Amino acid sequence: MNEALKTAVLSLLRPLVRYLIGQGWTFGALTDLLKTIYVAEVTHHYGESDGRPLTDSRISLLSGIHRKEVKRLRLDLAIGQGRISLRHGANVAAQMIAAWVATADYQDQTGKPMSLPLRAETGPSFEALTRLVKADMRPGTLLDELLRVGVVVVEGEMVRLLRTAYVSDLPEDHLAFLGANVGDHLQSAIHNLEGGQPYFERALFFDDLPAGMLEQVRADFAAMGDALLRQAHQQVTQMDKVPLPGQRRRMRFGVYYYEEPQKAAERRRDGDDE
Repeated sequence: MNEALKTAVLSLLRPLVRYLIGQGWTFGALTDLLKTIYVAEVTHHYGESDGRPLTDSRISLLSGIHRKEVKRLRLDLAIGQGRISLRHGANVAAQMIAAWVATADYQDQTGKPMSLPLRAETGPSFEALTRLVKADMRPGTLLDELLRVGVVVVEGEMVRLLRTAYVSDLPEDHLAFLGANVGDHLQSAIHNLEGGQPYFERALFFDDLPAGMLEQVRADFAAMGDALLRQAHQQVTQMDKVPLPGQRRRMRFGVYYYEEPQKAAERRRDGDDE
């Protein structure tokens, strides 16, 4: 076994397994899910590219899963078992907030999101914003969703934005975001491992920092991340106004932050390595 790969996989799985234990998932529950993933990935990436049919026996050989279980799991995959996606209302609401924050016509002279009238014959309005993002939901339904999670407030005939990001309060939305964001981050890293044109994937790292200092930089970094995502949103939407022919693709560009206490033993070990 490749020891470097083993170490990397352990680092990826530890926080996930810790969370699953807290959610009542046993080892057996995770292994059952892993079997489904093995069959799905073999089916998707190791199909008939070499001219050989993808039989249950061949999937069993590549995955290490018994042939009888492969047959059952392929049936589960055929009917869509295990698929999870972001709730439609949450997805559209997140697009609304992103456009509100990043679109120049919806910003005041200082670059901050303007309060919007519910409707207007011309110029920016909440209804016009729903058309801008091509929302397939009624403006009133979207407004109810944004009010429910506390991201906007209605003041008379105006809608004011309270936060620059949509954050749902529903656990299933949080899990969908987890799968989408962390999943795509991992896909990017794996793509770079496999060669080809690399995707941007970098991180800033410090250790042995005073905890009090991080109380300040945490908020500063969040503001910097928001500004970067707004700039990226503006660039993509501006360029996409003139559709280009050819294949369509999706993309994700993210920013994350993490910190944890550093044990004295780790600090001594790091110092010995230098």
